[in-house]
Amino acid sequence: MSAQPQPYYVPARGLEARLNRLIGRLARLGLSLAGTAELSVRGRVSGKLQRIPVNPHTHEGVKYLVSARGHSQWVRNMRAAGGGELRVGRRVRPFTAVEVPPAERPAVLRSYLRRWGWEVDRFFQGVTAGSTDEELLAAAGDHPVFRITVSD
Repeated sequence: MSAQPQPYYVPARGLEARLNRLIGRLARLGLSLAGTAELSVRGRVSGKLQRIPVNPHTHEGVKYLVSARGHSQWVRNMRAAGGGELRVGRRVRPFTAVEVPPAERPAVLRSYLRRWGWEVDRFFQGVTAGSTDEELLAAAGDHPVFRITVSD
């Protein structure tokens, strides 16, 4: 019996994890670095709010959350919860989320990499904003994308 392959995921460790906590704290206090926000999503097992900094992305007028690191805990929680909250300072924006099928992700991933590639390219295993549609499609299964509808 062969083991099931694990979904792609690159966890934050060490300095990177501490930096993520700092960026989340700054967003909570109202200081957004390059458009970051703090995501709160209910844990699928614990029921407690999980908080993590994210880079909300707008593509063709539609808002998205992209998981550069892959199938992380916030992604698994988002699938179960169907939404969460984005916070920058006192402004808390509840939203609903629908996962985008991999076949529909390449255009969003391309624009996300144009905007955030300086920060996230290392998680895309050589795929960049300049990659072909086929290369982006091949990477799409490793990078969940959620279309979000924000309640302002």
